[in-house]
Amino acid sequence: MSRENNPLLDPKRLGAATQMVHGGDKRTPFNETSEAVFLNSGYSYPSSEHAELLFQNKIPGGHNYSRFANPTVDIFQERMALIEGAEAGRAFASGMAAVTNAVMSQVRAGDHIVAAQALFGGCRYVVEDYAPRFGVQSTLVDGRDPQNFARAMQPNTKVVFIETPTNPTLELVDIQAVADIAHAHGAKLIVDNVFSTALYQKPLQLGADLVTYSATKHIDGQGRVLGGIVLGSKALIEGDVHTFLRQTGATLSAFNAWVLLKGLETYELRIRQMTDSAEKVAAALEGHPKVNRVIYPHLPSHPQYALAKRQMTRGSTLLAIDVKGGQEGAFTLSDSLAVILISNNLGDAKSLITHPRTTTHARLTEEVRLETGVTPGLLRLSVGLESPDDLIADLMYGLDQV
Repeated sequence: MSRENNPLLDPKRLGAATQMVHGGDKRTPFNETSEAVFLNSGYSYPSSEHAELLFQNKIPGGHNYSRFANPTVDIFQERMALIEGAEAGRAFASGMAAVTNAVMSQVRAGDHIVAAQALFGGCRYVVEDYAPRFGVQSTLVDGRDPQNFARAMQPNTKVVFIETPTNPTLELVDIQAVADIAHAHGAKLIVDNVFSTALYQKPLQLGADLVTYSATKHIDGQGRVLGGIVLGSKALIEGDVHTFLRQTGATLSAFNAWVLLKGLETYELRIRQMTDSAEKVAAALEGHPKVNRVIYPHLPSHPQYALAKRQMTRGSTLLAIDVKGGQEGAFTLSDSLAVILISNNLGDAKSLITHPRTTTHARLTEEVRLETGVTPGLLRLSVGLESPDDLIADLMYGLDQV
């Protein structure tokens, strides 16, 4: 039997780990094993007629300018779409560029957005401060109860935007329930899936219309490059999402796309190991006399544990620790660590800890921070690839100093 008849040539029949290595591959005539990096801004055409047809979108898969499309970026987009189970995707220069596109491409002046109030500070800025500048109003609700979304919907609501688990308090939002509410009102649901990763939660399968990622996080996951991606149906991605990207120019560079492709080759191995360690760290910290609470989705003590088990196959790589002694206690713990680094990044091979009240959520008022669970003693821990025993020992030493 020839290779051409091998059923595994269909990438949709491959397992996730294999898709992360081979998905979307397009080899040049040189038959390179690693994806080629196309570091070019423009393209030449064999004829004027070819150029005309290309600009009329009558030549599928063609390229006319790297702000619109690039072969290396194409591979990254196709690979991520396979992993996510999406029809298409568009990559961006950063995670915030992806979120801004996903939200703003779907609304017009006079429209309305409903969003969960527990959002990453930058995401909250998009719906609460940025969108209203263009005549798009927003309502923020407590996302833990789906009925809060139902009560906030208006005739002109076009987008519902959530992240789950939330940053940094790891609250959960019931994706399927909120999707049903959004669709009943003619709105689209956008889900920021960074914390859970594409391995452990599938928003599109639960009814979401668009999914966003900061590819900077787990996808690169090694502190090298910025990137973002929006995934969804072909109609949405090739329509408003692509048009907004084309006109605003927040394009992912070919080199960064290549680095992200290399990150995907080890993605499953890294995330699985990091999750194993996160589970051990969360269990070790729970009940410590200097810790008010440990928040981790797959800990039975999580107030939404049943939803976490139903919606997420595993608890992923992040946890939150509310340290006794407030901000002083949190700072003392962080400043005493030898292995875990103080950084506001996450999803990295290195374990990182941050104090959200004074970093990622500093622009919010104290009232809003407390309302969303960002207390003075809260620390967000992104668990990396170090030995979990070393991480636990490092944290125990830090807690001894509190």
